[in-house]
Amino acid sequence: MKRGLFTLALILALQLVPAEVVKDFGRERLNSSPRHAEWVDFKSGERTIKAFVVYPERKDKAPVVLVVSEIFGLTDWVRSLCDELAENGVIAIAPDLHSGQKFEDLDAARKATYGLPKEHVKADLDATADYALTKIPSCNGTLAVCGFCWGGGVTFAYANENPKLKAAYSFYGTAPDSPDNVKNIACPVYGFYAENDARVDATIPKAEELMQAAGKKYEPVIYKGAGHGFMRSGEPADPAVREGDKKARDEAWARWKTLLKQL
Repeated sequence: MKRGLFTLALILALQLVPAEVVKDFGRERLNSSPRHAEWVDFKSGERTIKAFVVYPERKDKAPVVLVVSEIFGLTDWVRSLCDELAENGVIAIAPDLHSGQKFEDLDAARKATYGLPKEHVKADLDATADYALTKIPSCNGTLAVCGFCWGGGVTFAYANENPKLKAAYSFYGTAPDSPDNVKNIACPVYGFYAENDARVDATIPKAEELMQAAGKKYEPVIYKGAGHGFMRSGEPADPAVREGDKKARDEAWARWKTLLKQL
């Protein structure tokens, strides 16, 4: 009888343990940041979506950078990156394109992300851009976009859909392969890629050809020794930080900081 009660208690205890969220970290930075951050709600068509906003410490109005997450959704790491952007003088806003979903494994994240209707993603990005430009009084009217992995591909695609963008920063996302997907791009696109990422890097030459033919500015940089996802896996706070990725992340941030100052 005692053995049965112990087994039952153990099962109940395990059920109370929260599922591990895949690859998530960054809360320590969020909890110790001196910058103001907040969650906001706004309409995207008939739907209400949430976004996380972090403000820089500065006395004048600032540009806004729209942040598109990886397939894992709006994790603590993505929010900590928003804080890092704000530390560098811009307002960062990251829409929750996954509607609050948390993922216990990579396959679940893939299924959920690639199941997102493209029209919803575009509508949510448009709604976020509109909110940033019209509802954030400290915005100076300048809008840019960045994204990582899946979000990097979305970023390049969105540059072709929003003429208000002043810059697009695509981190290891696949590049477009059709003239129709670049013809409307009105801003420079800056690519951040990993040397050890042949799947994504194979899309760069065609994009260079298309962008050059269309008279668009595209500046891809491939970081030596880096693997896919180096902005996350090179993060010092990542328990599984990789040295090659850390070096690439430092180099990418140095370049990105210079570009952000040009907004």
